[in-house]
Amino acid sequence: MALTYRALALMLSYPTAEIQATAPAAIDAIRTEGLVPEPIVRSLEKLAGMLEHDDLYDLQEGFVQLFDRTRSLSLNLYEHIHGESRDRGQAMAALVELYASYGLELSAKELPDHLPVFLDFLSTLPDAEAASLLGEGAHVLAALTERLHKRESPYRAVFGALSNLADAAPDTDAVAALMQEPDEDPDDLEALDKSWEETAVSFGPGEVGCPKADSILSAMNAAPPPEKSRRSDAAA
Repeated sequence: MALTYRALALMLSYPTAEIQATAPAAIDAIRTEGLVPEPIVRSLEKLAGMLEHDDLYDLQEGFVQLFDRTRSLSLNLYEHIHGESRDRGQAMAALVELYASYGLELSAKELPDHLPVFLDFLSTLPDAEAASLLGEGAHVLAALTERLHKRESPYRAVFGALSNLADAAPDTDAVAALMQEPDEDPDDLEALDKSWEETAVSFGPGEVGCPKADSILSAMNAAPPPEKSRRSDAAA
């Protein structure tokens, strides 16, 4: 079980004063565990420095502009794979069941495929299992890395770290297909309205969420949770 995943989840969460205060501890955890190559750690340090020292309102505005108003950079993983189709709803329902099989109950109003939530879950698993699950989305991580690199965003370091942690290389055809999707200008409001005009998917009987950033922050200072028992065949 690796705190590195929790640290990366924190760095990809909506900026708050608590995250600003904890950014140095996130880097310390990543460096201590040694799962991420040193060049990427140095890039992560630059991101942590930005999170720690920049004006909070500027950080929040930049985060929303980048990840919330730019659909091609959405942190909801299945959006890149299934869009707003019924398949996405079914995939998210299966992900909720996977979380539940490990004793994880989502409590806030976030989607289960939201990347910081998924990373926090991976931090509770053995390293090999976490790397395997992360590898299933290697092509999405690669596409997001490339898009962020084009924008010269410091957040690209997080995706570089995740691509390194995954146990599978991205499928080049799948990455190429994702890169062919429109890369919206967040300042083009007319285009944004058009891209979001589809009806949202309902994937379960009620609202499902994720732990808030505060719970991730608390976990950074807590002992890793005990390893859960392996899933039953029904959850495999």
